[in-house]
Amino acid sequence: MNQTIRHHPDDHLLLGLATGRLSTGTRLLVASHLETCGACRQEVARLEQLGGVLLDELPPAALDTQALARTLAAIDAPLAGARAAAAAAPIAAPSHPPMPDGAPWPEALAHCPATPWRWIGPGMRWSRVTVPEDPAANLFLLRIAAGKYLPQHTHSESELTQVLYGTFHDGRALFGPGDFDGADGSVRHQPVVQAGSECICLASVEGRVLFDGWFARMAGAVVGM
Repeated sequence: MNQTIRHHPDDHLLLGLATGRLSTGTRLLVASHLETCGACRQEVARLEQLGGVLLDELPPAALDTQALARTLAAIDAPLAGARAAAAAAPIAAPSHPPMPDGAPWPEALAHCPATPWRWIGPGMRWSRVTVPEDPAANLFLLRIAAGKYLPQHTHSESELTQVLYGTFHDGRALFGPGDFDGADGSVRHQPVVQAGSECICLASVEGRVLFDGWFARMAGAVVGM
């Protein structure tokens, strides 16, 4: 268990993960956090167990006589297709940009390809992450050098951030490896990478990041922020 993690997903995000109700990007961000946070893993396991108890207490409901046959057919069809595709051509492991020592690629993204690092400004690079099951999900990596910062901004909807490497301070708190941050329109901040190391973060954005300056807005539009 990482004892240095200070910032975690809110309770409603953990409950959403346990009940399968999160959007794709949010689910992958929260799942990435759980990989290094034992406390949140335990809480999600507790919520899942509670859900199982509640299901057991529900009164039984009658099923259509063909329900089992239709369910088994629905399960078999994609499995057969997947086996045929695998036999036809081996599937290469998805590629992703090189990461520094101490910044492992999240297991939650093992099936997700990502672009090479792309320049967006002095000391700033980014990588687009593609989610095969939901290409519309807006996930990307930001890699920012020590002493550099994102322009001040707020959000039209939500921005979730999981720190993979390094440390930043956004005027509200200090965020280090394993920390999780959620921000919405009530938050206006400016993440500044701390001295001594670059910082790499995984981010999921719903809506838009609303930067103060016009140049930052143009750069954000390129990234999808």
